Amino acid sequence: MTVFNDIDSVTQTDRDEKPLLNETVPDQRSIQRNIPEYCCEICRKTFSSEHEVFTHKETHHRKTSHNYGMYGKYFVFNSKHKRTYAGEKPFHCDICGKSFMSYNKLTRHKRIHTGEKIHQCEICGKSFSVSSCLVLHKRTHTGEKPYHCDVCGKSFSGKFSLVVHTRIHAEEKPFHCDLCGKSFTQNSHLVVHKSIHTGEKPFLCDICGKSFVSNNKLTRHTRIHTGERPYHCEICGKSFSASSCLVLHKRTHTGEKPFRCELCGKSFSGKFSLVVHTRIHAREKPFHCEICGKSFSSNSHLVVHKRIHTGEKPFSCEICGKSFISNNKLTRHVRVHTGEKPYHCEICGKSFSVNSCVIVHKRTHTGEKSYHCQLCGKSFLTSTQLKTHKQIHNGGKVFHCELCGKLFSDNSRFVVHKKMHAGEKPFDCDTCGKAFMQKSHLVVHKRIHTGEKPYCCETCGKSFITNSYLTKHKRTHTGEKPFRCDTCGKCFSTNGNLKTHKRIHTREKSSKCKI
Repeated sequence: MTVFNDIDSVTQTDRDEKPLLNETVPDQRSIQRNIPEYCCEICRKTFSSEHEVFTHKETHHRKTSHNYGMYGKYFVFNSKHKRTYAGEKPFHCDICGKSFMSYNKLTRHKRIHTGEKIHQCEICGKSFSVSSCLVLHKRTHTGEKPYHCDVCGKSFSGKFSLVVHTRIHAEEKPFHCDLCGKSFTQNSHLVVHKSIHTGEKPFLCDICGKSFVSNNKLTRHTRIHTGERPYHCEICGKSFSASSCLVLHKRTHTGEKPFRCELCGKSFSGKFSLVVHTRIHAREKPFHCEICGKSFSSNSHLVVHKRIHTGEKPFSCEICGKSFISNNKLTRHVRVHTGEKPYHCEICGKSFSVNSCVIVHKRTHTGEKSYHCQLCGKSFLTSTQLKTHKQIHNGGKVFHCELCGKLFSDNSRFVVHKKMHAGEKPFDCDTCGKAFMQKSHLVVHKRIHTGEKPYCCETCGKSFITNSYLTKHKRTHTGEKPFRCDTCGKCFSTNGNLKTHKRIHTREKSSKCKI
């Protein structure tokens, strides 16, 4: 700690060449109160911490350019500066033993153990242990991003974020793992990475007991329990539990896909999507299920897959109580109740509840069939269609019905189909005794007894027992007739009406004359 008693001499020196000062003279007021005091040599203002005086001096630096000595800075209190070069860390945490170069850094660190957060945001009430974190946080409300990249023009709310970003352009990764050699742009990423080798997960969830390698991952996880979604999209109002999810979501509005595959040219909105995609080219599936041996290109897919074995369905619908193995499947299901179709075809305006459906639909306009069979050259709209087709070439297991000759790519559909021939109906209604081949058919049937109609038309309020009935009904409002006759061009609102109409052209009669 360095404090000036003779400020006039410092001011005179400041007019000349501003050398590094080594002697420490404590201020009498500081001794009496036992509080360290730091003085600005330019305007004589005093502060209680080194951080405050250096922050204050920036106001002078902005007004006039100062030459701050051989290291580019004029250090009034240079003990901390000298410790930087000496590598000395004399301040120790009595809780965990970690050492620091300054008392301020030790004080900040201790707040991790105590949980003390003395700096509060007056806008949203969120608290922080360090004032600089509060300053950064406030910029999420104001949208201020004062730090700009000279290479690409991208802006950032914090200086450190800019420093890390510039390493992308320089392809600089200065932090190396001494175990596997992997490199990182940030030390924090290296610390988290090392826990993969050690297996250490020191951050524990108080609610469910799950452990995490970093505090950030724990914070995100706890939002699953609390339902907190502090990041809001100003375009559509949708909320997210993580800022990274909001960034990805915004790209659905802008259409931005900054991550491009060098092999096939396909672009992605998120880096992780690109990483998973490149594994398709490499045929790499590094995540293996120890129960059945099936492999996956991403760990998240493996986690969801394992729930098939355990029967775990942790995501429940608040409307009907149905449970799902993944949050994605729950989100899709909820749209059945709400009728939400957020994915739109810009060619014909048709809307879909699932993004993959609009992608496949667009190919009907373009005629694109991206999935090609390498054996016979036949092309398909979807990978599922190609997969089913490939099994016909005996490249995989095909389920063949001996009664009608129909082929199936998966056993579950084949089993249901065989029940149709056998007349087997193992699912019985406990109210009326009616039997069904599939459980889903029984569920729909039971709604006749209960009167439940969970699918509601937002236009007229009419309700239906199935989503398909609601879809048909909506066409009475929209006038949509998506089923077109290839022979005469006439359009119909349902596929059944189209089939009936086609009999006119084929002269097929649905019933025979009894005479």
